Amino acid sequence: MSENFRSKVVTQGVQRSPNRAMLRAVGFQDEDFNKPIVGVANAYSTITPCNMGINKLAQRAEAGLRHAGAMPQMFGTITISDGISMGTEGMKYSLVSREVIADSIETACNGQSMDGVIAIGGCDKNMPGAMIAIARMNIPAIFVYGGTIKPGHYNGKDLTVVSSFEAVGQYSAGKIDEAELLTVERQACPGAGSCGGMYTANTMSSAFEAMGMSLPYSSTMAAEDEEKADSTEESALVLVEAIRNQLLPRQIITRKSIENAISVIMAVGGSTNAVLHFLAIANAAGVELTLDDFETIRGRVPVLCDLKPSGRYVATDLHQAGGIPQVMKMLLVHGLLHGNCITITGKTIAETLADVPDEPPTDQDVIRPWNKPMYAQGHLAILKGNLATEGAVAKITGVKKPVITGPARVFESEEECLDAILAGKIKAGDVLVIRYEGPKGGPGMREMLAPTSAIIGAGLGDSVGLITDGRFSGGTYGMVVGHVAPEAAVGGAIALVEQGDSITIDANSRLLQINIDDAELALRRAKWQPRPPRYTKGILAKYASLVSSSSVGAVTDLDLFNE
Repeated sequence: MSENFRSKVVTQGVQRSPNRAMLRAVGFQDEDFNKPIVGVANAYSTITPCNMGINKLAQRAEAGLRHAGAMPQMFGTITISDGISMGTEGMKYSLVSREVIADSIETACNGQSMDGVIAIGGCDKNMPGAMIAIARMNIPAIFVYGGTIKPGHYNGKDLTVVSSFEAVGQYSAGKIDEAELLTVERQACPGAGSCGGMYTANTMSSAFEAMGMSLPYSSTMAAEDEEKADSTEESALVLVEAIRNQLLPRQIITRKSIENAISVIMAVGGSTNAVLHFLAIANAAGVELTLDDFETIRGRVPVLCDLKPSGRYVATDLHQAGGIPQVMKMLLVHGLLHGNCITITGKTIAETLADVPDEPPTDQDVIRPWNKPMYAQGHLAILKGNLATEGAVAKITGVKKPVITGPARVFESEEECLDAILAGKIKAGDVLVIRYEGPKGGPGMREMLAPTSAIIGAGLGDSVGLITDGRFSGGTYGMVVGHVAPEAAVGGAIALVEQGDSITIDANSRLLQINIDDAELALRRAKWQPRPPRYTKGILAKYASLVSSSSVGAVTDLDLFNE
């Protein structure tokens, strides 16, 4: 065994015999003590369709590791289904689960001195949670995506989970009846896999492939297809080779590879949540990354893919059209990827993409040709102004009215806002403000898919603005701005907005502004008092006390002892 292997602790003779005895009980034979011990971080659960197919993949990973001469040790980690908890108090635990996943993988791998880890995840927070742990530990690792769900169908249209949320808004607005609402609900999610559009899960899996931490083509495979299981076993073989060569995550997760990932996120029209998660991953990897870097990349990368939520197609369509490698090759040819970045296979990006065509197939329109993009620039914009001095995040492509100035309709929680929308109390031209839903204030920074979908369903998507210190689902689109920082709970300007104040959202100028003078804003700030914490015990209380601003990734270990 290589001297670099951390599991050499179990081979060092009689003094380590208790360690060896314990391992014999879980199946080790004499010859196995000279093999690398590799963790299989298994996020299987029946909580959500995103993760219910993962156990089969974990078993294939085990088989692959054994075949490649390693000793697998499987352990579990959690998931919280965003789609199921959406619009409830439970959604406060979603972003928290990212930290729990990261901490649990780090704890298991470092506690057992594992030589490497293959992490297998499905739902939204599985991906960043696993990658944060991988970057922290810096032991050889690979990520395997559990796979995307296949679309449901109704009236000749593909359905996703977001279709169900929007149907609620349509029903409340009297546009569909209860029978049609139930039909959409029954057809939207037909089996295993993560939400089918370019929502958060598929965005992050695509970005990890682009970053070099997952195998080519693996990020858009359907969960139920055999190629996903085959790819998982291949991932295990690649990981064992990385262990032998001591190819470490921080050699792969670099400033340049993160820029590659962000470029792909822009090109595929990915989720706003990717901004939050890559800030956190960069923090774990020791890579300097700011919100402004996203804006810089947005300005030079076009949107090439016509994908839901605002487009027509789902991830399985992207896979058939050439997948992420096809998108990456187009970016590489036009100087928008760093081709010399190393990947988990040991090949560079340029070497990996050598045989991929420069342009997509002509018999499809999921991936647009370079000279006919969906949009000339990226869709994820960083807005700043007196309402968000640290920054805020918005999807700005496909919005018919990129500038809106209107009266503030202020809500102290997501539930208050949703009730007003469903009751028909919101009018065209209003700017909805949902506050005290940030990382500390929520706590947990809930996603606002319920109110944003209700706005779309009511036909107000092009005429109503919404800003929040909370987050948005990857399925959200429209004139909406999230991650407003500083958040209300720490005295950010969003806490100072009063009913009827004039607010401007200007996507063209990347501006988020309350239209009152500085003296009035200062007067309000002097009167503002922080609210008592909503939770004083348990994980939400611990999270609220540790979590940083969304502008730096809402991490819980940001310079803990260097303030």
